[in-house]
Amino acid sequence: MAVIESKISTGGDTFRDNRQGMLSILERIRELENRTRTKSEASKARFEKRGQLLPRERIALVLDPGAPFLELSTLAGFGLDTPDPDTSVPGGGVVAGIGYVSGVRVMIAANDSGIDAGALQAMGLEKQLRVQELALQNKLPYVQLVESAGANLLKYQVDQFIHGGTLFANLTRLSAAGLPVVTVTHGSSTAGGAYQTGLSDYIIMVRDRSRAFLAGPPLLKAATGEIATEEELGGAEMHTSISGLGDYLAEDDRDALRMVREIVAQLDWDGDQPEEKSRSFQPPRYDREELLGIMPMDYKRPVDMKEVIARIVDDSYFLEFGANYGSSTVCGHAKVEGLAVGILTNNGPIDPAGATKATHFIQACCQSQTPILYLNNTTGFMVGKEYEQAGIIKHGSKMIQAVTNATVPQITIYCGASFGAGNYGMCGRGFAPRFCFSWPNAKTAVMGAEQAAKTMTNVTEAAMMRKTGEVDHERLAAMEKKIIDTFESQMDVFTTSARLLDDGVIDPRETRSVLSYVLSICRDAERREPHRMQFGVARP
Repeated sequence: MAVIESKISTGGDTFRDNRQGMLSILERIRELENRTRTKSEASKARFEKRGQLLPRERIALVLDPGAPFLELSTLAGFGLDTPDPDTSVPGGGVVAGIGYVSGVRVMIAANDSGIDAGALQAMGLEKQLRVQELALQNKLPYVQLVESAGANLLKYQVDQFIHGGTLFANLTRLSAAGLPVVTVTHGSSTAGGAYQTGLSDYIIMVRDRSRAFLAGPPLLKAATGEIATEEELGGAEMHTSISGLGDYLAEDDRDALRMVREIVAQLDWDGDQPEEKSRSFQPPRYDREELLGIMPMDYKRPVDMKEVIARIVDDSYFLEFGANYGSSTVCGHAKVEGLAVGILTNNGPIDPAGATKATHFIQACCQSQTPILYLNNTTGFMVGKEYEQAGIIKHGSKMIQAVTNATVPQITIYCGASFGAGNYGMCGRGFAPRFCFSWPNAKTAVMGAEQAAKTMTNVTEAAMMRKTGEVDHERLAAMEKKIIDTFESQMDVFTTSARLLDDGVIDPRETRSVLSYVLSICRDAERREPHRMQFGVARP
């Protein structure tokens, strides 16, 4: 075993072109994220007039100053709210991530009420369900900052109504799992959304601002003829003194956020955990900036993924497993800021030997309780007579079985191509990795665009010959172009991340810090044993 020796020429044209391509995509992502912030901040004057803070200001105040915060799924919903990408506002109307409150690592989710009054968006619902899932898996307290106009009745869809019930069911699951749910109802929490408040363990309401009712004045009048004010139906003072829905009455947003911090501090959440020993480690021997120039923008060009490993692991030190067997599948052990991890990655398609080796390695990591990191960069499993006869289906199936049933946390990063069953064997999103991130250049699809087009061209050409004995080349060319356009329009991160097929797009330079953060979250989750109950905590 040796330190990885880099062979990349950082002064060459290829490196420069790769770097520029990566930076160009990153710039577009940052522009989209800034579009969302700008849209929300446009409501600042209205919020200030009401004596309120903007959603991101609320998050900034509740989190520990200077502590890390991993924001999740910033591109959620991009291009799905409108057919015009130039006006689409990503984020799903929700700001969510993992950060520290009073020294306790928590999952936090806030309605971005600066955008359309926080009305529920389709991918915003999916985003909230995902962060709830992450909180459950990683045994994190759940903090909600609620202010939403609820479902947009002009865009009503029955499936969202039914599926939305899972949002409330998950709140009860969190509570029953021993994971406290702390909620500030900053403004409206109405109709079904009222249960977002009601199914919380600790509820803070803001005087003259909080509103929680199953039917607001307009609906109440329409349904029963009764006339009542918003305060009488669901105001903060009523709920904290009469109904018992609210536990704490805050004077304003700042006061409410102060209360969140006090509540979390009093939970003594990590009181039963042994004090963490400081971890000693050496940084990688190569500059993280070089990660920008390693991956080609064209996924068909080869790349040595050990160059990536060398720039994210401690001291660039990698104990490769089975280096001479199935060598296009790379397996080995390393550490990231002192945290052990098994790494699987690809220097080409997965062949029978590579699948067999990967299966062995995954099982060995489960035996030693070592988390697994998948750095996806494969166009899939090898095909052809030689590989079929060598049992590629059988050995690939064993690899997929190992991934599916692994007993350790698995983390996936799409670094390049992730095509076909290679996506499955490398723990794609459908196989429930604990965390899943993409690099800006990542491509995900059932196969490459040209490969898909050529496949359908061959099939159609054969059908034409059977029917007429002639080939319509013009029709074939048009079909081929349409297939390529369809595939290419769906495989980049702007499409996949918008659909929550990852947990967010990360800057390659931040890979090491993101990995260290999520690995420590996974480690803490494995050690923590919350007090589970049969039911969630019920209101008095």
